[in-house]
Amino acid sequence: MQSLFRQVPSIDKLLRHPQAVEFLQQFAHTAVVDALRTLLTEARSFIQQQHQLPDYLANESTLFAALHERLNQTHQPNMRPVFNLTGTVLHTNLGRSLWSEKAIEAASDAMRHNVALEFDLAQGSRSHRDNYISALMQRLVGVEATCVVNNNAAAVLLMLATFAAGKEVIVSRGELVEIGGAFRIPDIMKQAGCTLVEVGTTNRTHLKDYRQAITENTAFLMKVHTSNYHIEGFTSSVSEAELVELGKEFGLPVISDLGSGSLTDMQALGLPAEPMVQEKVAAGVDLVSFSGDKLLGGPQAGIIVGKKALIDQLQAHPLKRVLRCDKVILSGLEVTLQSYLTPEKLTQTLPTLALLTQSVETLTQKAEQLRAVLCKRLDSRYELQIEPSLAQIGSGALPSEKLPSVALTISAESQADLLALENQFKQLPNPIIGRFAQQKFWLDLRSVAQFESLLAMLETAELK
Repeated sequence: MQSLFRQVPSIDKLLRHPQAVEFLQQFAHTAVVDALRTLLTEARSFIQQQHQLPDYLANESTLFAALHERLNQTHQPNMRPVFNLTGTVLHTNLGRSLWSEKAIEAASDAMRHNVALEFDLAQGSRSHRDNYISALMQRLVGVEATCVVNNNAAAVLLMLATFAAGKEVIVSRGELVEIGGAFRIPDIMKQAGCTLVEVGTTNRTHLKDYRQAITENTAFLMKVHTSNYHIEGFTSSVSEAELVELGKEFGLPVISDLGSGSLTDMQALGLPAEPMVQEKVAAGVDLVSFSGDKLLGGPQAGIIVGKKALIDQLQAHPLKRVLRCDKVILSGLEVTLQSYLTPEKLTQTLPTLALLTQSVETLTQKAEQLRAVLCKRLDSRYELQIEPSLAQIGSGALPSEKLPSVALTISAESQADLLALENQFKQLPNPIIGRFAQQKFWLDLRSVAQFESLLAMLETAELK
C-alpha cells in the first residue's frame, strides 16, 4: 500500500510538466490545480479501496488525458442544447418554447449593448420598462395597459397580493388547479394573504353559487383556465361574460388566469381550440394573465393585460420590482409579439407554431431520413420502424388533445440494449431525448427542431 501511495505524483511536480503548462494557459492556474487535486484525491481513495493504482496513473500520458477531460467537463455547461424527440412540443423540462430568430437577435443585442429599457427616446426622459409591451398589446388585444413579470405564477401572485390581501377571492371548486412543480391556486392565495372562497362542486358550478358567496369582504371574482386537465360528463361552468355582469352588479372586478394564453385562433391553424386572450378582453374581464413561453411562443414571462387603473396599481406594488423582467426577456418578448402583427406568417416566424402545424407527410419524410442515418450507425441488435404516434402540445395546453404524429421506434431483444442506447444518445454532443413506450424507444418527429443538425450529428456519431 505504501509503495502504491508513493507512486502518486505531487501537484508541484505535475505543474512543471509541459502538458500542464499548456493547460495553465488554456484554463488558468486555479482550475488546473483544483482538477489535479481532485484527481489525486480520488486516486488515493481508489488505492485505499482497491489496493492498486487507477488506470489514469498508468503513465503521464493517461494522467494528463484524464486531467484534460476533467477540465473540459468542468468548463462545459450542463444546461446545453438537446434534441427533443419526446413528442411533447412545449416540454417544461426541456425549456418549453423556442424563440424566433428575430427574438434571439434582439435578446443578443440587449446583452451586448445598453438599450432604451426605461428611457423614452422621443421625449428624452425616463419611462417604464413595460411600455413597449403595453403598446403592442393595445394593438393586438385592444387592452388599455399591460404589466409584465417573470412568469404566470408570479402574475397571479401579484394580482392577488395587490387587490385581495386580507380579503376574499371567489373561485369555482372545479378550477382549483395544480400545475407542475406543485403550484396550487389555494397555496398562492395563502401566500398573497387572501382567503379562498370555493363555490360549486368539482363538476358543476352555477352563477348563483358566486352570487351567494359574495360578501362585503370580497375582493374580486376569479376564473382559472383548467389548462392541464379536462372534466367531461355532467358538467356546468360559468363563463367570463356572465361573471362580468355579476361583477358589475356588485362593483367587483373579474380576473382570469388563462395559463397558456393564445393570441391566435388555433383552429385556423388546424389545431385544437384554445381560449384566446382577445376573447376574455372582449367579454369585459378586468385583468387577464397568461404565459409568454407556451402557446405565445416566446420567452418565459407572465403577462397581465386589462384596465389601466388596475394595471397602474399592479405596477406600484412592491412585489412588481421583485418580479419584473430584465432587458433580455423584454427584448425577446417585444419581437415575439411583433410577429403577431403579421398573423399570416406566424407558422413561419414562430418555431412553436411551426412544429405544431407540420403535416404528417412532412414528419414521415423526416422519419425516413432519420431511419436511414441510424441504420448506418446501429448494428443488427436493433430494429427500426416508422410508426404512427400521438404528440401533445405540452406545458398544460390542451392536455386531452393529441396531435397526429410520426415516430421512429427502436426495439431490441434485450431491454438492457435499449437502455444502453438511450444512454449513448444522452452522451452525444447534443443529447437526444426520446421516450419509452410498449417496450420500444420512440423518437417522435413532431417535437424536434433543427432537424438537419440532428442528422449531421448522427452521421459522425460513434454508436455501439
